[in-house]
Order: sequence, then C-alpha cells, then structure tokens
Amino acid sequence: MAVARSAPTVDGDDFAEIIDWYRLELERTPPPPDGRQWDPLRFGPTWQWNDDGWILPEFTLGWQCLGWCGRWLRDQSGDDWQFTMEQARFILWFFALEESGRWWASQAVLQRLKGWGKDPIAAALSAFACFGPSMFSHFEGETPVGAQNPAAWVQLVAVSQEQTKNTMKLFPSLIKPEAQSEYGIQIGRLNVWGLGDSVQIEAITSSPMAVEGGRPSLVVRNETQNWNSANQGHDLAGAIDGNVAKSRKGTARILDICNAYRPGEDSVGERQREAWENARNAGIDIGLMYDSLEAPPDAPLTLEDAPAVLEAVRGDAWWLDTGPDGEILKSIAKTSNSPSESRRKWFNQITATADAWIVPQQWDVCGPRQGESAPTVSAGEAVVLFFDGSKSDDATALCGVRLSDGLVFLAGVWQRPPQVKEWTVDRDAVDVRVRECVALWDVQGLFADLSDARDDETGARYWEPYADAWARDFGESFELQAVVSGPFRHAVNWDMRSLQHQKLFVDAAERFTSDVEDATLRHDGHEILRQHVRNARRRPGRFGIGLGKEHRESARKIDAAVCAVGARMMWRMWLATPKPEPVSNEAFFL
Repeated sequence: MAVARSAPTVDGDDFAEIIDWYRLELERTPPPPDGRQWDPLRFGPTWQWNDDGWILPEFTLGWQCLGWCGRWLRDQSGDDWQFTMEQARFILWFFALEESGRWWASQAVLQRLKGWGKDPIAAALSAFACFGPSMFSHFEGETPVGAQNPAAWVQLVAVSQEQTKNTMKLFPSLIKPEAQSEYGIQIGRLNVWGLGDSVQIEAITSSPMAVEGGRPSLVVRNETQNWNSANQGHDLAGAIDGNVAKSRKGTARILDICNAYRPGEDSVGERQREAWENARNAGIDIGLMYDSLEAPPDAPLTLEDAPAVLEAVRGDAWWLDTGPDGEILKSIAKTSNSPSESRRKWFNQITATADAWIVPQQWDVCGPRQGESAPTVSAGEAVVLFFDGSKSDDATALCGVRLSDGLVFLAGVWQRPPQVKEWTVDRDAVDVRVRECVALWDVQGLFADLSDARDDETGARYWEPYADAWARDFGESFELQAVVSGPFRHAVNWDMRSLQHQKLFVDAAERFTSDVEDATLRHDGHEILRQHVRNARRRPGRFGIGLGKEHRESARKIDAAVCAVGARMMWRMWLATPKPEPVSNEAFFL
C-alpha cells in the first residue's frame, strides 16, 4: 500500500528550460502559408493566427502543463515527453484562465481525424490533472501559478471497455519510474492511484449509475461520436454534466476527444457540435471550446488529390502515413469503405445522412470560402423576399434573393434561444425588420407562408394582421403578387396549404437541390441558414421530392431553408415575368 504523502513542491525553475523551449519553438514555427489549395476549415483557437504569429492566451496554466509533462512523462521510445506545437497550442488554450483565475472554458471538444493522437494527449493531460500543478493558486505579477489539486479525481469515460483500454494502457510506459516513486503512483488495469491513494485516475465504462454523484476534477469522455441512446451514452453524459456542474467554484471540467460524428445518429458528439453552433449563432457563451481541423467542402476524395488534403488536415500529426502509397490511401481505395465513412475518418468531415436533403459540403461550396468576406446586398438593389412565420416551437425566418444574380441571403431569423423552455417570437421585432428590408432594398415581392398558430388573446391567426399590414402598406409596389386573383387574392399571403402552391414549392425545392449540386447557386454563408439546410431531410410526396424536418417533434430547425427555396422560387417567377420593352430614343424623332 502506498504511504500517505504530500505532493512534491513545484518550483517553476524545474520546468523553466522546458517551457522556454516550447516558447521558442512556437515563435519559430510559422503558420501555414496562404493560398494552399486545400486549406482546412479551422474551428477553435488552436489554429488561429494574425500578423504577429500564433494567437495564444494571455493567462494560462498550460505552460506549467507543458513543463511538468516534459519533466515527468516519457514517450514510447523512453525519451522525455514532447508535444507537437499543435498539441501545445491546444493545451495552452485548454488551461487558459480569466483574470479572476476561473477557467476560460469549462468544457472542450478536441475533434481530429483518426490516428491523430487523441488518446496519448488525453493520457498526458490526465496525469498532469491528477499529479501536476493543474489547479489555479495565485498570480505572481501577470503570471498565473498552479498547485497540485489535493482532491484530484480524473475519470476516463467511454461506452465500451475497449475505448478506455486505449488510454489506460498508456500509463505504465507514459509515467517515468522516478515520477512513480516521487508521487507514490500505483498503476492498475482500470485505476492509477497516487499521493497515498488520495488522488486517482479511473476508467469507467458505460455505467451512469457508477458515475452519478461523483465529484471529479476532470472527466475525459472518449469517442463521443459513438455515445447514443442505444448504449446509454446520453444518460452517461447527463450524469457527468451534473457532477461537473456542482463542483466547487466551477473547478471541474470536461474534455471530449472524438472523430467527426455521423449525422442523424443523435450522438453526444452531434449534440455537442450543435450546442456550440447554436450558442455561437445566438451570441451566447456556454463555456465550450470546440477545436477541430476539417477538410474544406470541395476537397475531392480521389487517390490523386487525397494526399494533399490529408497533409493539411492532419495538422502536426507527422506520423500519419498520408503519402500516395500510404495505408490511409489504401483504406480510402477499398470499395468496402463508403466514401462518407472515409471522409468522416480521414478528412474529419461531418458528412450527410442517408436522407439528407442537401449534402453539407455541396452547400458550403456555394458559399464564401474560408477567409473570404460574405457577399452583401447593397442598398437599393432589387430583391425578392420569402417569409415563414411561426409562433414558438419552429423558427421564424426571412430569406431574400438578389434579382441580378440569384444570390440567396438570410435577412432575418428568430428562434428560441438555447436552454430556454418558454419562448414566443416577438412579432413587433419581426415587423420592424421586414419594414427595414423594404426601405433598404428595391423589393419586387414579399411572399409569406403563415403558420396556423393562433393568438392566445384573440384566437386569430398569429401572423395574419401583419401580413395584411404589409400588403396594405407595400403591396402595390410589388411586381410579384402572392395570389393575383380569386377570393384569396393577396399581395403577400402565400399559403403553403394550397395544393397548387405545394406543387410549385416542391418543383422549386428540386430545382434548388440541382442548382446546389451543380454549384450554380450562390449564398451568403450565414451560419444559421447553413444549419437549417443541413437539418433538412428529403421528403418524397405526391408532387416530387420536397424537404422536411427529421421528424415532427425534432428541435432541429429548417425554416430558413424553406425560405431560401421560396425566395429562389420567387426569383424564377420574376425572371419568367414579361418585362416591358425598353423605349428607344429614336421613337421620339419619328
């Protein structure tokens, strides 16, 4: 049995040489050059830079992590542990602090391609979190100082025993013998104890009951793209979230390590990505750092082009065999591996579901490339607008198309903010935005598909008074009228319940998908529009292939995608409308 003991005194000078080496390497490791053919999509802070070099946090315990690991850990060859510069930057941000000493992010997701080295970095960070100066103590001038957490309890959690083995089996060779002696470390098959058994790293597999009620200081959740309802993954994630949330002053944290998820499986990995995207779109800080390096949407999965794509997406993982005759190319070439799985594993791309309305990568190709400015619609330009009004559950959206070139742009969207249960759209705010659009652009038509939701006080259709007001105030100036004749004649109200309108809309949806596949459509790249397009599913019907939600009660919205189809439909209507012949100057001299 280990003898009870205190953590070794940590002297910053012990790590100074190692830290200085990392500082120097980061300074002389330049960011990738501009203009690479397959420049990857970069999410999170690890791959962000400016004219001065890499962007690094002002306050972080990451430097001490780099130093401690270099001092007490070793690699498979027995040499002192050394992180790549990509891993070092991730660590600096993972241990970033606010001026108050609180963590900058309470959760982090590290998503990389298969074989990048997520398990080794998870093991190294777990060792540091358990035995190293991983808890904020105080500032010395502008420098934060860490201390060993006397109650350190690190959990490595997965939904299969094989996943936890991938990390646990690294510890016997990872932790140097002198570190085992210095910290009184004992390494078992599912546990690592130290400091008189007062701290530990433990592996837990697929048991919400085993997790419930604990007070861990760090939880590493492995392969969260495989956590789902069938294997109790969501129950496990919920129990972990509850344990971390009740930690003292928010000191406990979660690190997810994963590959790209399979859309439509509703995995924990998928929910985490969507939570991050929703919060970012809403301008809300949920304390989640999402870090991913993904192949660009137009990257071809061919044996000729894949090596160059892999070279960019692998980051600093130089050990991956990405050459023309490498093992990854052989895996891609196998017909038994579907293209979507190859893209997910090796390009780190989130691919389409089997019933996806539009392939996300094809949609992204039609928008601005990374680093390009989003196209804007200038004041006075001629446009058409399509409005989809809801009350609370679905989103309310307004999309436009520029008549000169068919550019699709999102003019407004209103949806329930994340984690808000009771919410109703602010109709007056929507009305203000519609009127701003009419004043800003030369609007040639405004069609509105009004939901059948009712006003709680009057019982009238929720959006009908507003559509009537828009028709009264602007209708005469619109070249395109929603319903031009009959008892339901209206300048704005375009009711999707009409069979004639359903047929027109489905035809427009099919043309829309063809235009995206042919890359003849252009859009402004708005993140919420992208998200709604990605959420939409193919829905065969009596008139052809339309689009719809994954199921009636789904929280994943598609309303902006519906509006985009409606606006492109209006654009084609406008193109087909006979235009008056231009008057020649010669007519005045006849």
